[in-house]
Amino acid sequence: MKKILKWSGILIGLLLALVAVVVIVGSVRANGLLTKEWTFEPDSIRIPTDSNAVANGEYLVNHFMLCADCHGPDLGGAELFSEADGAGILWAPNLTSGKGGIGNKYSDADWLRALRHGIRPNGENLIIMPAEFYTTVDAGELANVIAYLKTLPPVDRETPARALAFMPKVMLGLGVIPASDFLPAHKIDHDAAPLTAPPRAVTVEFGDYRASVCKACHGPDLKGVPEDVENGFPATPDLTMSGELIGWSEADFITTLQTGVTPGGRELDPLAMPWERIGGADVEDLQAIWLYLQSIP
Repeated sequence: MKKILKWSGILIGLLLALVAVVVIVGSVRANGLLTKEWTFEPDSIRIPTDSNAVANGEYLVNHFMLCADCHGPDLGGAELFSEADGAGILWAPNLTSGKGGIGNKYSDADWLRALRHGIRPNGENLIIMPAEFYTTVDAGELANVIAYLKTLPPVDRETPARALAFMPKVMLGLGVIPASDFLPAHKIDHDAAPLTAPPRAVTVEFGDYRASVCKACHGPDLKGVPEDVENGFPATPDLTMSGELIGWSEADFITTLQTGVTPGGRELDPLAMPWERIGGADVEDLQAIWLYLQSIP
């Protein structure tokens, strides 16, 4: 009996030591990922200053870039998750030039580095920043977005430094949470040239371009994405003509986006589907998206 207890104790000790080693390795790897410094200069895109460019940038930010969903209605920063969630502390930063903001600190190259590459000015990874989506934005439109962000009214709001909780950090380091899902710089082709969009018109081609905002949630083929219970993401419906939109007309589609109510009477959750922002876009842009959806096999 004593021998059994002795060997059981040794086995438990070895298992605990193994777990400790795995945890340490995961933590060290996560620190390496979070503090990795990317050393390259983003493509040079001229940032305009004229009123038309700023107005177009405001339109894009309000209706297609969806910046307010993370950075708050005034773009002055907002909490993404807190210590109470068990994940640590993470705030979307204050984008304005007010106290605590980055607006008067970022150069044009810094804005491009963050938006197109998911990287901080110091070369470190940004966390949960949808930069991979912004790489599909036309270079001129992205320049207009930056032009508008540089004119935001100052908001005084200091945001705390990010601090991942221990277990999520270990899970990131061990690959349980894929780095590409958490740190967008790891899934972006940093050598890709800035995109040039097709001419703005009610066409399938332009609708495909504008529907990039839809693909961020509904999948690259817009066939929908299953529920992710582990990370708390709801399922998103199939937007092709064989899915959610069977029997819909163009008027049904546009009315749904403008009112948040489907032809069948179902109310869309604005937290899951930002219909208020997208539905406020120009009708021509919504018509182009509808044309594209109809063209998907």
